[in-house]
Amino acid sequence: MIEQAKRVLRIEADAIAALIDRIDDRFERAVEMILHCKGRVVVTGMGKSGLIGKKIAATLASTGTPALFLHPAEGIHGDLGMVMRGDTVIALSNSGETEELSRMLPFLKRLGINVISLTGNIDSTLAKNSDIVIDVGVTEEACPLGLAPTASTTATLAMGDALAVALLDKRGFREEDFACFHPGGTLGKKLLLHVHDLMHTDDEIPVVLEETPVKDAIYEISSKKKGITAVVDPAGKLVGVISDGDLRRWMEKTVQSGENLLIKTAREIMTPKPKIIEKNALAAEAVSIMEKYSITCLIVTTSETKPEGVIHLHDLLKAGVV
Repeated sequence: MIEQAKRVLRIEADAIAALIDRIDDRFERAVEMILHCKGRVVVTGMGKSGLIGKKIAATLASTGTPALFLHPAEGIHGDLGMVMRGDTVIALSNSGETEELSRMLPFLKRLGINVISLTGNIDSTLAKNSDIVIDVGVTEEACPLGLAPTASTTATLAMGDALAVALLDKRGFREEDFACFHPGGTLGKKLLLHVHDLMHTDDEIPVVLEETPVKDAIYEISSKKKGITAVVDPAGKLVGVISDGDLRRWMEKTVQSGENLLIKTAREIMTPKPKIIEKNALAAEAVSIMEKYSITCLIVTTSETKPEGVIHLHDLLKAGVV
């Protein structure tokens, strides 16, 4: 079983690798055709090719190319009304002789709709009636009987991904654009939520002056329940932070030395140059900084490095960003 599984993966990997040398001017023209399409991209295919087509349509739609899937059997029984002048059709068929697709072609030609075919047979009926033909043929299927579409569907899917990513790049599609199409779930939260959506402001910000006695700094940390306090200079600019960890380390030091920790000032025990973030940063960036430096809280500062908020790991957990 293990050897069979490895054989399948090798065959499918080789099928994808073989596509690399086929990326030529036809691929480039296909990207340009879709890019300048005034309507939508309609992906169509029967059987397993249809299932691959649904995924390609979904990937295009989520990366900035309006796309939908049309089942060819439903198409020739009334759903061709979904296709309009100005659309571009991507037709998938390994053999290129799928009856339902062949019966759609005259209608598409009559409307003057551009057809891009992804096929394993460049001499097929589909290929001959397409404006652009992209060869996704494979030398063998992973199915030992050579019957079940395996390597051929994998190759078609990979080529569809290549088209989608090339289009994404040409459109200058950004992370913010991607977020607009993915507002739900954890992915949406990571891409849509910003620090200002979750941070605590005004009286909820723990902050003390440099000369504040440690005993008062401890009260500020405890009362604001963030496990940290910002330390600012007389102009209100951030100069450091005091965390629960800082207090524990200094307590150990003063116990050993016989000093009185409570009479020290915030400036004496603070950690200078703390990690900060600005309010328009993505909440996911705050998570990244916290993970990198093993901290649980960040001070949010203005361009003048004055504290204007604080964001805690618990806020990010509650929002589902982590």
